[in-house]
Amino acid sequence: MSLKVRINEDMKAAMRARESARLSALRLLLAAIKQREVDERIELDDAAIVAVVDKMLKQRRDSVTQYEGAQRFDLANAERFEIEILNAYKPQGLSTEQIASLVDEAISTTGATRAADMGKLMAVLKPQLAGKADMAEVSRLVKARLTS
Repeated sequence: MSLKVRINEDMKAAMRARESARLSALRLLLAAIKQREVDERIELDDAAIVAVVDKMLKQRRDSVTQYEGAQRFDLANAERFEIEILNAYKPQGLSTEQIASLVDEAISTTGATRAADMGKLMAVLKPQLAGKADMAEVSRLVKARLTS
Protein backbone atom coordinates (compact mmCIF):
# COMPACT_ATOMS: atom_id res chain seq x y z
CA MET A 1 0.00 0.00 0.00
CA SER A 2 1.41 3.40 -0.93
CA LEU A 3 2.00 6.00 1.74
CA LYS A 4 -0.65 8.34 0.36
CA VAL A 5 -3.28 5.59 0.43
CA ARG A 6 -2.27 4.70 4.00
CA ILE A 7 -2.66 8.34 5.10
CA ASN A 8 -6.11 8.50 3.46
CA GLU A 9 -7.18 5.29 5.19
CA ASP A 10 -5.93 6.59 8.55
CA MET A 11 -7.87 9.81 7.98
CA LYS A 12 -11.07 7.83 7.34
CA ALA A 13 -10.46 5.79 10.50
CA ALA A 14 -9.96 8.99 12.51
CA MET A 15 -13.26 10.33 11.11
CA ARG A 16 -15.11 7.17 12.12
CA ALA A 17 -13.55 7.20 15.59
CA ARG A 18 -14.30 10.93 15.97
CA GLU A 19 -10.68 11.70 16.86
CA SER A 20 -10.72 15.38 15.95
CA ALA A 21 -7.09 16.20 16.83
CA ARG A 22 -5.75 13.25 14.83
CA LEU A 23 -8.10 14.03 11.95
CA SER A 24 -6.91 17.63 11.88
CA ALA A 25 -3.25 16.59 11.75
CA LEU A 26 -3.90 14.12 8.94
CA ARG A 27 -5.86 16.70 6.96
CA LEU A 28 -2.93 19.13 7.28
CA LEU A 29 -0.59 16.46 5.95
CA LEU A 30 -2.86 15.61 3.02
CA ALA A 31 -3.27 19.31 2.22
CA ALA A 32 0.52 19.77 2.14
CA ILE A 33 0.89 16.74 -0.15
CA LYS A 34 -1.90 17.99 -2.45
CA GLN A 35 -0.39 21.50 -2.52
CA ARG A 36 2.98 20.15 -3.64
CA GLU A 37 1.31 17.97 -6.28
CA VAL A 38 -0.60 20.96 -7.65
CA ASP A 39 2.43 23.26 -7.55
CA GLU A 40 4.69 20.81 -9.36
CA ARG A 41 1.94 19.19 -11.48
CA ILE A 42 3.05 15.68 -10.58
CA GLU A 43 1.83 12.71 -8.56
CA LEU A 44 4.09 12.37 -5.52
CA ASP A 45 5.74 9.03 -4.85
CA ASP A 46 6.51 7.71 -1.37
CA ALA A 47 9.96 9.35 -1.25
CA ALA A 48 8.49 12.76 -2.06
CA ILE A 49 5.76 12.28 0.54
CA VAL A 50 8.43 11.46 3.13
CA ALA A 51 10.15 14.74 2.18
CA VAL A 52 6.86 16.59 2.82
CA VAL A 53 6.54 14.83 6.19
CA ASP A 54 10.15 15.78 7.06
CA LYS A 55 9.47 19.42 6.23
CA MET A 56 6.33 19.43 8.37
CA LEU A 57 8.20 17.78 11.26
CA LYS A 58 10.89 20.44 11.12
CA GLN A 59 8.22 23.16 11.21
CA ARG A 60 6.54 21.53 14.20
CA ARG A 61 9.83 21.21 16.12
CA ASP A 62 10.58 24.88 15.51
CA SER A 63 7.08 25.79 16.70
CA VAL A 64 7.49 23.76 19.90
CA THR A 65 10.70 25.64 20.69
CA GLN A 66 9.05 29.01 20.08
CA TYR A 67 5.91 28.15 22.05
CA GLU A 68 7.92 26.95 25.02
CA GLY A 69 9.97 30.13 24.92
CA ALA A 70 6.73 32.12 25.08
CA GLN A 71 5.40 29.95 27.95
CA ARG A 72 2.56 28.62 25.75
CA PHE A 73 2.75 24.99 26.82
CA ASP A 74 -0.77 24.23 25.59
CA LEU A 75 0.22 25.08 22.01
CA ALA A 76 3.56 23.27 22.41
CA ASN A 77 1.70 20.11 23.47
CA ALA A 78 -0.58 20.36 20.43
CA GLU A 79 2.48 20.58 18.18
CA ARG A 80 4.04 17.57 19.94
CA PHE A 81 0.88 15.58 19.24
CA GLU A 82 1.16 16.45 15.54
CA ILE A 83 4.82 15.41 15.62
CA GLU A 84 3.72 12.01 16.98
CA ILE A 85 1.18 11.62 14.17
CA LEU A 86 3.67 12.65 11.46
CA ASN A 87 6.43 10.36 12.77
CA ALA A 88 4.21 7.37 12.01
CA TYR A 89 4.68 8.04 8.28
CA LYS A 90 8.45 8.21 8.29
CA PRO A 91 10.43 5.11 7.38
CA GLN A 92 12.45 3.37 10.07
CA GLY A 93 15.45 5.57 10.81
CA LEU A 94 19.04 4.43 10.82
CA SER A 95 20.91 3.99 14.06
CA THR A 96 23.72 6.35 15.05
CA GLU A 97 26.27 3.61 14.33
CA GLN A 98 24.89 3.03 10.84
CA ILE A 99 24.99 6.75 10.09
CA ALA A 100 28.55 7.00 11.42
CA SER A 101 29.68 4.12 9.22
CA LEU A 102 28.09 5.73 6.14
CA VAL A 103 29.82 9.01 6.98
CA ASP A 104 33.18 7.23 7.35
CA GLU A 105 32.63 5.42 4.05
CA ALA A 106 31.76 8.70 2.30
CA ILE A 107 34.86 10.38 3.76
CA SER A 108 37.08 7.61 2.41
CA THR A 109 35.48 7.65 -1.07
CA THR A 110 35.51 11.43 -1.47
CA GLY A 111 38.88 11.96 0.19
CA ALA A 112 37.45 14.74 2.37
CA THR A 113 39.94 15.91 4.98
CA ARG A 114 38.93 19.42 6.04
CA ALA A 115 35.82 21.46 6.80
CA ALA A 116 35.90 23.03 3.32
CA ASP A 117 35.06 19.58 1.88
CA MET A 118 31.82 19.39 3.85
CA GLY A 119 29.59 20.38 0.90
CA LYS A 120 31.05 17.67 -1.31
CA LEU A 121 30.60 15.12 1.47
CA MET A 122 27.01 16.13 2.21
CA ALA A 123 26.18 15.88 -1.52
CA VAL A 124 27.24 12.22 -1.40
CA LEU A 125 25.43 11.48 1.87
CA LYS A 126 22.11 13.23 1.23
CA PRO A 127 20.74 10.73 -1.35
CA GLN A 128 21.69 7.82 0.90
CA LEU A 129 20.24 9.26 4.10
CA ALA A 130 17.27 11.36 2.96
CA GLY A 131 14.22 10.35 4.95
CA LYS A 132 16.21 7.88 7.04
CA ALA A 133 18.13 10.31 9.23
CA ASP A 134 17.90 13.87 10.50
CA MET A 135 20.18 15.73 8.10
CA ALA A 136 21.01 18.38 10.71
CA GLU A 137 22.36 15.60 12.94
CA VAL A 138 24.31 14.13 10.00
CA SER A 139 25.75 17.57 9.31
CA ARG A 140 26.94 17.89 12.93
CA LEU A 141 28.53 14.44 12.75
CA VAL A 142 30.29 15.26 9.47
CA LYS A 143 31.56 18.54 10.87
CA ALA A 144 32.89 16.76 13.97
CA ARG A 145 34.65 14.14 11.85
CA LEU A 146 36.26 16.70 9.55
CA THR A 147 37.50 18.98 12.33
CA SER A 148 39.04 16.22 14.43
